[in-house]
Amino acid sequence: MTQNEETVLAERRGPVLLLTLNRPERLNAWNDELEWRYFALLDEAEADPDVRAIVVTGAGKGFCGGADLGVLQEVSNADEVGPVERARPRTFPLTVRKPMIAAINGAAAGLGLVEALYCDIRFSVPDAKLTTAFARRGLIAEYGIAWLLPRLIGTSRALDMLMSGRIVKGEEAWAFGLVDKVVEPDALLDAAVGYATELATLCSPTSMSVIKQQVMRALDSDFTTAVTEADDLMVASFNHPDAAEGVTSYLERRPPAFRPLGAR
Repeated sequence: MTQNEETVLAERRGPVLLLTLNRPERLNAWNDELEWRYFALLDEAEADPDVRAIVVTGAGKGFCGGADLGVLQEVSNADEVGPVERARPRTFPLTVRKPMIAAINGAAAGLGLVEALYCDIRFSVPDAKLTTAFARRGLIAEYGIAWLLPRLIGTSRALDMLMSGRIVKGEEAWAFGLVDKVVEPDALLDAAVGYATELATLCSPTSMSVIKQQVMRALDSDFTTAVTEADDLMVASFNHPDAAEGVTSYLERRPPAFRPLGAR
């Protein structure tokens, strides 16, 4: 196993893929090697019909402490910094069609918090420390967090977190909707994987994928447009085999056998 591969660990738990950011000695700080490995594993999960949901967590005491400070120091000390060219946009996780659940086991700061926000659902321990941190490093609201955060917790709370860079712990984060469930540390991973397994076994992969796309589009749309789109998509869903299977399995009181997602 190469160093590149070790930066993110992959483990199958039935239909769920568990991805663990694995630089615990650096609080899983984000660097190019970790990003490359993480995105590659997400790509593989997209292509694997047996993977129906993804859980992301961190090794050791934290989820992700943000960008590696050594890299940030190099960038900040450079004479001039231009746009960074990447093989994939940093927002790539938002395009993953399968459900993504973040299991926030400790600190999630800066880019680490952004990566948690790129997931669809967030589980957290009570003492997790969530912070944007950007303003305290002389930076700005990076990687689309200025768009994501207000839509999750409202404008004033988003501005509080972004401008102050203060630490928000798990219980407070749950109170204003930044995380969806708070779980004790020894139960966090089982809770997140259990939730993901329920999605994977009871819900249509096609339905979940379409719903994710609907929600993202609706954020920049109006109600009438969203209803019109839903009407068209509803007709398409009735013609998909999963609709018949969903009704039949319910009437027969058995688990559904939904089809896996097809290729992009």
